[in-house]
This record gives sequence, structure tokens and C-alpha cells, in this order.
Amino acid sequence: MKRHSLRSSRFAIGFLAGLLSLAAPALAGPPLICHSIEIGSAQSLPWTSPATLTGLKDYDASHLITDTLALLSPNTPVLVRMETLRRATIYAQRDPIIAKQLLLKLQERTTANERDALAAFDFGYLTACYREIQRARTQGMTVWGHGEWPNPGADVDGYGFVKKAIGMGENAEMEFAAALITMEGSQSEHEEHVRNAMAGAKGNPLLSQNLANQFSKTARNQANFTTWRLDTLIPERRASIWHCIDRKDRVSRIS
Repeated sequence: MKRHSLRSSRFAIGFLAGLLSLAAPALAGPPLICHSIEIGSAQSLPWTSPATLTGLKDYDASHLITDTLALLSPNTPVLVRMETLRRATIYAQRDPIIAKQLLLKLQERTTANERDALAAFDFGYLTACYREIQRARTQGMTVWGHGEWPNPGADVDGYGFVKKAIGMGENAEMEFAAALITMEGSQSEHEEHVRNAMAGAKGNPLLSQNLANQFSKTARNQANFTTWRLDTLIPERRASIWHCIDRKDRVSRIS
């Protein structure tokens, strides 16, 4: 996919021109795990409703590795991979042994083929999700459990693997994933990933919808995504309070 520059693409210009002026703090909370990814009718791990933060109470986590790997096929779109890995993280944190085994399985795929962009992406994104749920639990967000969580990927640079995947072949949905990961990192890197994701969203309504859902309360109901402005997609990136709201509007907060 050819990356569109701001100078060569009207779509990118219109998409980026004013996003900073509305500055609507759309969704707070750990961005990779607190907010679901819209995947349409695609299959992912068993769940209740997209707004639910904890998944099925009776899901058998012993099936998690097999179920997850089956869903992460070469033909699975990146957005579906993101939602699958989000759900896998929430289920895996129930059992530290399974969490480690799942991470190792995805790491093995990167070792088997270092030029496999999807393998690098999956491993990096899962690691980034693990980091967020570890931080949430450590800082007192109890919606996923109580007490600290032994993150098996604590020493892995998940963002680095996602960037590696992007470097193997530009992909707007991977850029979107990187934008979520860097929401509390480098502002320049974050904004670059947002620009790249938006430039590649033309002709990809599902990605456009996810950009709106994740970054902009104002743009969420707009049908014409080409009229977005850059500030609409830059949320309060270093908020002092994370919060997640489930379908019953219960709020969990940490300072």
C-alpha cells in the first residue's frame, strides 16, 4: 500500500486539517484493552457484548491458546487481530501460566520467520496489551481482578515489534494499532501514526469507524470521514486518571 503524503492527497489534507481544534477527549482508559475494536461480522474469541470489559465468565481459558492461534490466520485482517488479542489478554490475565504460554507461542512464530509481518505484529500487540493490563491492575483498576499481575512480557518492547511489522509493508490498520500504543508515549510518533492511519483509511470504512470510535466523540457520528480534522483524533493523551465504562456505566478509576 502506498503511503499518501499530506501534500499529495486531498483526503489526507481534509482528514488531518482540523483535528486539534475540537479536542474532544473521546475515550479514556487503557486504550488497547478498555475499548473494543469494531470488526463488523468477523469472528473473534467468544464474548458477551462489545461494551463489556471482562468477557464470558465461564469461558474455559484452557482453550485460549488454541482458539487464539486459530483466529490469527494469515488471512485475518489486522483490526480483527487487534480485537482478538485484546480479548485474549483479558482472558489470559485470569491464569498467569496460560498468559505466558500464549505469549511464547506468538514469540515462536516471530522466530520461525523473522520476515513475517503478521507474526511480528501479533507478538508486539499482545505484549503491549499485557503491559496495559499489568499497569491497570498494579495501579488499582479492579475491573479485571485484584492485585498485581505477573506480566510475562514485561521486558519485551511490544511497540518495537509493531513498528518492525509496519516496516515490512505499510499497513494503515497497523498504523492505527501503533497510534493506540503510543497514546502515552512520544507525541510526535503518536501523531505520525495517526496521520498514516488516516491517510490509509480512504476506502476502508471499518478503519475509519475505528478511528472515530477510539479518538473522537465528535467525529463518531459523522458519515463523511474526509472532513475530519487532526485535533479531533488527538485525545487527552496524558490524562492523570484512566477510566473504563462498561455497559452498566460503572466507572473504575485509578490515579
